[in-house]
Amino acid sequence: MQTIAGHDGRLRCAWCTVTKDYEAYHDREWGFPVSSDQRLFEKLCLEGFQAGLSWRTILQKREAFREAFHGFDPERVARFGVQDVERLLQNAAIIRHRGKIEATINNARRMLELVEKESSLAAFIWQFEPERLPVPEIVSETAASRALSKELKKRGWKFVGPTTVYAFMQAMGLVNDHAPDCAMREKAEAARAAFSVPER
Repeated sequence: MQTIAGHDGRLRCAWCTVTKDYEAYHDREWGFPVSSDQRLFEKLCLEGFQAGLSWRTILQKREAFREAFHGFDPERVARFGVQDVERLLQNAAIIRHRGKIEATINNARRMLELVEKESSLAAFIWQFEPERLPVPEIVSETAASRALSKELKKRGWKFVGPTTVYAFMQAMGLVNDHAPDCAMREKAEAARAAFSVPER
């Protein structure tokens, strides 16, 4: 996996050196473990919106998404109706895709159902953490992402295919896919070592 020197001369995963927004996201978020239900839900939704697009597009619109979906509070989003869908379709600051907007509302409702049964989204998600590998694999999906995707679909979630789910797992720290010589790999690994997996 290739690395390139960033603005400060430190080696980073090559994909993040395209823009400073990417670099900041890479250094502070990508690959660091998350236990917040709201952040996990937000990321699943945004990965769904990314389907067919670049993450750069979504990252640039992330604050607008947060405003449009009330900070991705699942209880509030679950109450969205037809008028909210039409309102969001007129919002040029986000991705105006009816299917993805409706999927986000559906997924908020499915999340509330899941939390009732599993205690939290985090507890449910982290049971799919795969075995930790010393060197990252360069793949678009894994057995773990296929298993999580299958279970989410079984529970009625939308836009959660195995590739989308693997990107989510990379970002939320369930795997550490920073390149072996990336300056952030050890930091992410230390955060993962100190992380307490939420109990079901």
